Amino acid sequence: MTPAPRSYGVYRPVLPVTSPRHPDRMVYTGDADGRCEIFTWDRSTDTGRQLTDRPHGTLLCAIDEDEAVWWFDEDRGGSGGWRTQDFHSGPDRPALAGVPHGRPAGLALAAGGLVAVGIRSHEGLGIHLGRRGGIATSVLHTTDSGALCDLAPDGELLAVSGPAYSARAVTLLSPDGTIVAVLSGTGERTWALGFAPPLASLPGSASLPGPEPLPGSASLPGLAPSPGATSPPGPMPVPDPGPMPGRPLLLVMRERAGRYHLGTWAPGRGVELLPWCSFDTETTARWYPGPGTARVLLRQDRHGRSRLFTADLQRRELTPVPTPQGSILDAAPAADGDVHFIWTDAVNVPRALSSSGASLPGQSRWRLPRFGHRQDLWTPGPDGPLHTLVTTPADRPAPHPLVLLVHGGPADHDRDAYDPQVQALVGSGYAVARVNYRGSTGYGPHWRSAYSEGVGHTQVADLVRARAELLDRGIGREGAVGLYGTSWGGYLTLLAMGTRPDLWNAGVAVKPLADCVTAFRHSTPALQALDTALFGGTPDEVPEAYAHASPSSYAAAIRSPLLVVAARRDAKCPPEQVEAYLAVLRAGGVAHELMWLDSGHDGYDGADHLAVIRKSLRFLGRGLPPAPVRAEPSPHPERR
Repeated sequence: MTPAPRSYGVYRPVLPVTSPRHPDRMVYTGDADGRCEIFTWDRSTDTGRQLTDRPHGTLLCAIDEDEAVWWFDEDRGGSGGWRTQDFHSGPDRPALAGVPHGRPAGLALAAGGLVAVGIRSHEGLGIHLGRRGGIATSVLHTTDSGALCDLAPDGELLAVSGPAYSARAVTLLSPDGTIVAVLSGTGERTWALGFAPPLASLPGSASLPGPEPLPGSASLPGLAPSPGATSPPGPMPVPDPGPMPGRPLLLVMRERAGRYHLGTWAPGRGVELLPWCSFDTETTARWYPGPGTARVLLRQDRHGRSRLFTADLQRRELTPVPTPQGSILDAAPAADGDVHFIWTDAVNVPRALSSSGASLPGQSRWRLPRFGHRQDLWTPGPDGPLHTLVTTPADRPAPHPLVLLVHGGPADHDRDAYDPQVQALVGSGYAVARVNYRGSTGYGPHWRSAYSEGVGHTQVADLVRARAELLDRGIGREGAVGLYGTSWGGYLTLLAMGTRPDLWNAGVAVKPLADCVTAFRHSTPALQALDTALFGGTPDEVPEAYAHASPSSYAAAIRSPLLVVAARRDAKCPPEQVEAYLAVLRAGGVAHELMWLDSGHDGYDGADHLAVIRKSLRFLGRGLPPAPVRAEPSPHPERR
């Protein structure tokens, strides 16, 4: 019997990766009958093929200078290893012998076929170096949290990233494992962004003009230089006189005085920040490829939307890259100067675009219905205004049943971006509010670190504040307000349901953090390090902090319908801690529904996502009945 065709697809916002030798040849993650799989595409001939075909999907890929495609072969639990296959055809093979199976923690390809691989297992992080098809050697093994950042073009230096706030924010290693330098982030959060291409020019004050204000920068909020803020304490190192071909140059970002500063590191020079290139909200960057370049593409996330800039490090110029208003989910510069980026807004599915207008592969062919009106709300709060993105049905009268769709992270934010959950909810008659609570990115260091009311409780206070504003404005309806969150958003959903049970009429928590102590005991080293920093210690050191923040401490107080969706192979929010939470619900006689998935935290098969959305809509329909559809269409035009 032939299975019925699927009525849905998946789209992961991942840019195609371009061949170093033939820019028209690309590999990308695309939709294959509702699963993420790896595809190749040759723009010059407009031909492509599906390279992988696995029951639960494939996500990660790369391509080296010999046009061998790398893809990560992982099981349902997320553990596996890299394999390679020729761009045009042929069998796939293990990429490197001698590398244990584990979770991916970075891949870096250098000239001449050298490759570095980061693998994270229960024993810790391992960094391995070798050549495709050969036997890898171990460069580093550590139980510290971290990941491989990059491999220098000549293969003589590796950068390993640790937590940005730690004493080992960035570790520089030689191929034999010798530590060359360590960049600390304890005083100023620091993270590495990658090595410069070969023969990149190293700016030095002896050969370059001094910093000048960027023309027009006053009209671009968040870009004005911060006078004096970029000067480190003590005497400044004397820069080398001019370009230094062949010297490794690492791009870094450092948080200082409430801003994010671009800088570089080189042997013998240390970190040098660029006073003319700083931002007031989170910004990331990557080098333009090609020999001799000294240009960087920057992507700034600001107030739920994005902007792109090109920084010329020799001329000390910052130039905006024109993009439509909305969110840039990823961006990469091309060797010819073109910029590839994934753009979306609240009603448009993410699309891979280029600044030149050149075509890119992997475009969604779905023509989806659009629902509702959009608006931004700013609510006064103790640490500044609270930003909420609101979408309301266009065909039903207000006030609406209201769902606060809570983002994960915590170091993340909701964007002016297409979200199928938003569209499904709004199309079903709900107003949807996405709150960028304190702790979210995109609003600057102060907002991200504001936890004045305690972990979790600060964020719940913001959800409560946004709820009141939405009801006061007549957008939401009293008695019909729900919460819906995934991962950290699921955690906040459970915590809010337990600590303020009188305010919520239904809750959906998908793959949530539910019991903080049990989660720590069964979690990965990276997440244990995050928890230790967030709570100020381990559960054994500060048990009161974990108990205060844990949803299981308040689960027995829940009085509204609750749906919990969990995954049996989830390494980030382990099933053991969900079971501990469910035991508290059962002991307290709290009515709830439960759905288990046979997947990890990040599933690549659209069937699971669709099943969760369908079950959630049915569940919310019982707890938050929507208003009837208007007999006449709305007179208000859709906002685009």
